[in-house]
Amino acid sequence: MQKCLSESENGLQMWTGALPYAILACAIILSLMYFWFAVADRYTVFLYYHDMGPYYPDTSPFSRVTISRYWMTGLVASGAVMVLTTGLTWLLGRLMKGYHVPTWWRVWIVATLLLMIGIPWITMTVNWPTLPLRHAAQVTMVTILGLAFALLPLQLAAERPRYLIGLSLDGSALTLFLLYAVKAELVPRWLSDGRMEWIRMCAAVCLSGAVGLLLLTGLRTWRRLPVPSIQETIVASFCIAYLLMPLAHYIIGTNGYFYLSDSDNFFAQSWLLQLAVWLIAGILVSGVPHLWQHLLIWRRHNGLT
Repeated sequence: MQKCLSESENGLQMWTGALPYAILACAIILSLMYFWFAVADRYTVFLYYHDMGPYYPDTSPFSRVTISRYWMTGLVASGAVMVLTTGLTWLLGRLMKGYHVPTWWRVWIVATLLLMIGIPWITMTVNWPTLPLRHAAQVTMVTILGLAFALLPLQLAAERPRYLIGLSLDGSALTLFLLYAVKAELVPRWLSDGRMEWIRMCAAVCLSGAVGLLLLTGLRTWRRLPVPSIQETIVASFCIAYLLMPLAHYIIGTNGYFYLSDSDNFFAQSWLLQLAVWLIAGILVSGVPHLWQHLLIWRRHNGLT
């Protein structure tokens, strides 16, 4: 009986410890959501009726491109949570010996319960136009998913910051591939416009990402350092590509107007192409370590090490 009570108290303490992080995450996200949807000029934030050229003729409040700006708010807000909470846990880990971060999924569950109430209320009741239920649900779901990724680096930031830096380098290399491989769907348009230099640039960036990942893994293998797992590298690349980069675009890539990016800057319009890019990225991440291991075996077999 006493053991059961002790386990129950420990479980309650774990949930209680997750509460401050969950409240902080929700405060950041809901404050940003309220600003974008209730306070700011929507013609600036979401670029209503903005001239985007012949390929985007409709930029009305519920056009495809504008709807994507609505749910991109979830990724930008989650990026802000990731940057601020990762910095906070890094600082606490340096100041408090033995500091332990709450389990990420506990923080996520508590925050999710609050966001499922707060985001629909903001997006469906304030300013004009209010969002229909399906679009409000889309914003909510994207935000909740983005938050899950945003909370994953916390433990490494507090306990293994050097490893997190190295993992971020791998993620950055793969990010180059993720963000530029989806531009393949624009090749026909670029060919018709005579923009061969854009095609060459995207191909070069994709190749540099793959080569960067190859070199980083090779350096770790040579120095006998731990190689991040496939899951760690993919999560790191998703955090950088789909949380950090949208946040960076919002802060420094909008010429001081601070508008929300549309999804075409980060994702393919074709879900088949997007899945193919993710699949190729997974194959690349899983194949590079095996390539180096086979190379080392071959060198040892031939007496080169």
